[in-house]
Amino acid sequence: MSRTPPTTERPISLRLPGGTVDATLRTSGRARRLRLSIDHRRGLVVTIPAGPRGGSAGIAAAAAFAAEREPWIRRHLAAVDAARAAEVARGPLGDGTVVPYRGEPHLLRVVAGGPRRRSSVTRVGGDDGDEIHVALVDRDAERLAAVLEAWMRSRARDTIGRAAARHARALGVQPSAVTIRDQRTRWGSASRTGRVSFSWRLVLAPPEALETVVVHELAHLRVFGHPPAFWALVATRAPEHRRWRRWLRDHAAELHGVLAETG
Repeated sequence: MSRTPPTTERPISLRLPGGTVDATLRTSGRARRLRLSIDHRRGLVVTIPAGPRGGSAGIAAAAAFAAEREPWIRRHLAAVDAARAAEVARGPLGDGTVVPYRGEPHLLRVVAGGPRRRSSVTRVGGDDGDEIHVALVDRDAERLAAVLEAWMRSRARDTIGRAAARHARALGVQPSAVTIRDQRTRWGSASRTGRVSFSWRLVLAPPEALETVVVHELAHLRVFGHPPAFWALVATRAPEHRRWRRWLRDHAAELHGVLAETG
């Protein structure tokens, strides 16, 4: 039985018509085609298949492929730069920071949790605006981002789980598993075994954006690929899917930088 070649990564520079762009070249035994993606921390990631379709020929193909999509690349890299600048301007994550949750800004309030066994996070809604209260126990004093992420992952698991159950019934599908991950270059994925995965960061976005991704991946359990029949199926449950897919593209860098500990 042949083994899948390991995935490797290395930095490269692509010479595009508008100037050189630094990128990460990812050679994957699982990749079947060349793919470009934008990572909040690494910038442009170029994925090529391992083996005969990779190597120097793959890099040349990647450069040509990227040149055709240069406006897209530069637009998204500019969004990443803007998100990083916003992180720096925001200062370190802490009391008084504003973070998004379910598409709405929430003021972060952090207090000492004292000698209790574990930290707690509570969402509070009020006339003056929504807040997220974090009581940090002594051992978590330097782990605010980790405590918040754990809470948001839990909320994402509940919210996405309910949405998946509701839309799966309507679409006539039954996923074999629904998992929550921290996917860096996509919001969700579906496998031919019926497994669907979603980024926990969807819980930061407006509910309509989250629902759109859930419907998109569940629809793949009936129609793989993106033919017209697929989009027609998605539209039965998410009629404004184009709007919310565009919103996620425009705000991807921002959402991936929410809990960055930039100081």
